[in-house]
Amino acid sequence: MVEKPVGPEASFEERLRAARGKQGLDKPPPAPAGGGNPWGIGMRVGVELLSALVIAVGIGLLLDRWLHTLPLFLILFVLLGGAAGILNVWRMFAPPRQVTPK
Repeated sequence: MVEKPVGPEASFEERLRAARGKQGLDKPPPAPAGGGNPWGIGMRVGVELLSALVIAVGIGLLLDRWLHTLPLFLILFVLLGGAAGILNVWRMFAPPRQVTPK
């Protein structure tokens, strides 16, 4: 088997292919969230939403106990936690952004 030259005598396409291979730019795109398994995707969505809400409720309760304002911060952080969970799920299903050269 004859190897193609990678030095200055190689064509531009061959040198470009070799450079992209060294940098790892020719890898296949990553699999969708959860590996494409519907149960995996559903579980990830549930965990994203639930974890954001649990953390927000915890922060709200701690702030309410510390500042003695019982329902105020709990209500505020439940809303913020729900928004954060929905934003995480949105990012999971959003198509990747294309970077355009300027």
